[in-house]
Amino acid sequence: MFWLFVIYLGSLSALFITSIWKIDTFTSKIIRQPTLENFLDIFTDRAYFNVTIRTLFVALSVTVICALIAIPMAFFMARIAKPKSRPILVALVISPLWASYLVKIYAWRTMFYPEKGFINWLLDPISISSPGFGMLAVIIGLTYLWLPYMVLPIYAGMDKLPNSLLDASSDLGAKSVRTFVSVVLPITWPAIMAGSIFTFSLSMGDYITVQILGGTFQMLGNVVYQNFSLNLPFAAAVALIPVLIMMVYLFLIRKSGALDSL
Repeated sequence: MFWLFVIYLGSLSALFITSIWKIDTFTSKIIRQPTLENFLDIFTDRAYFNVTIRTLFVALSVTVICALIAIPMAFFMARIAKPKSRPILVALVISPLWASYLVKIYAWRTMFYPEKGFINWLLDPISISSPGFGMLAVIIGLTYLWLPYMVLPIYAGMDKLPNSLLDASSDLGAKSVRTFVSVVLPITWPAIMAGSIFTFSLSMGDYITVQILGGTFQMLGNVVYQNFSLNLPFAAAVALIPVLIMMVYLFLIRKSGALDSL
């Protein structure tokens, strides 16, 4: 409770207070007077609106791709693989988390390099060049980074799935696909939503991956990073956008009742 109310909510309050200050353009000093200039600049400038939409698109794309990959992986680990091999599979899923964040991203940068990268070499026989740095590279890089955070909650949800429900579905004549869609997915939906919170929030706030793999592509985190030392109140105002988006996202998930069964 101390961590929640004092450190976490206190830091968010400090962020909001800083966002309503302004900076003296001549001396670059912060003027501690309440103003809404920073928010007016954000909402009236088309460029920041476009950055917000791109950030939302990337975060949603990473979340959907992670879910499409994680659901069959988790189902195999929890329901098909032998019980003795499941701890090994879990260790393999989390093993990328043991490597350095920068090492993994720079490895992807090497592969996406336009002329000498591994992807360009792989696609060269079919006369297709590497997509290079940009949105696609960022989405793939973030998907690789956050995939374990989607797999593990879904695996935990499917591991607790009673065998009697699957047997009952089979006894009633449902085939494997029908059982998976009508029984497995609805029961594990809360776990999928829990994993989506991780992938969506982590993608929303990332800026290092975008700097390394994005080329000229930018997200909200990059705007905050670029303005942090130049205009701190404006950077704080931009940083509030992902916070507000996450609050809406969590509200919608909570409203749907997906988290009530966790």
